[in-house]
Amino acid sequence: MKDISVLGCGWLGKEISVSLLEDGFSVKGSTTSETKIPELEFLGIDAYRVDISENEEFDSFLDSDILIVSITSKDIDGFENLMHQIQESTIQKVLFISSTSVYPSHNKIMTEEDEVNSNNPLVAIEHIFRENTFFETTILRFAGLFGDGRHPSNWFKDGRKIPQPKGFVNMIHRDDCIEIIHEIINQNCWNQTFNACVDHHPTRREFYSLASLAKGLKIPEFERNESYKWKIISSKKIINTLNYDFIHQDLLNI
Repeated sequence: MKDISVLGCGWLGKEISVSLLEDGFSVKGSTTSETKIPELEFLGIDAYRVDISENEEFDSFLDSDILIVSITSKDIDGFENLMHQIQESTIQKVLFISSTSVYPSHNKIMTEEDEVNSNNPLVAIEHIFRENTFFETTILRFAGLFGDGRHPSNWFKDGRKIPQPKGFVNMIHRDDCIEIIHEIINQNCWNQTFNACVDHHPTRREFYSLASLAKGLKIPEFERNESYKWKIISSKKIINTLNYDFIHQDLLNI
């Protein structure tokens, strides 16, 4: 399988596309903005304008073997429309990029077997993909994303106080996101649900304080929460299944 379509060539999807091109894949990439198409084409990506919220057909974009869904949309109707079009396409495998935000904060380590928040629209969208039998789907739940151009010191620069300072951070670098996607494809690891989060969980106070100091900024303010809510995302399954070693393992040195 050498033809891959990447739905959503934003901060993450564009770099995924470039890395797949470097690996010898033929890559189609989408954007909702017509003005971004020349940039994608310059990178060697066969670019399309695709917006799943619009009632349009995009069968040419779906003329691939594998579809990677990397958009932030929570439009359930739009995903239903996408699903019908995938069923009529040549797509055989789907990698749906979800988020560990589907897990509630129950003051425990959360695995893929734990309950999710049924009110989160991502849970319904995951279900749409997982239950479809026309193709194989792997759900990849990323923790908080950081990396080039996205540094945690910038997230609270507007003076907002950071909640739950005694809670723990769950993060993953973009480099690891990309490598994990490569491993899922190369190892043909489908019909799975994976958490993807570095196995290092400093407190929110420690993490954001050091991230700010590293950029020469003052330490941010923190809320004084009476209730203590946290979760730690376990990546044990993906580490063992893919035999994966995280590239960026120290969250206090970013």
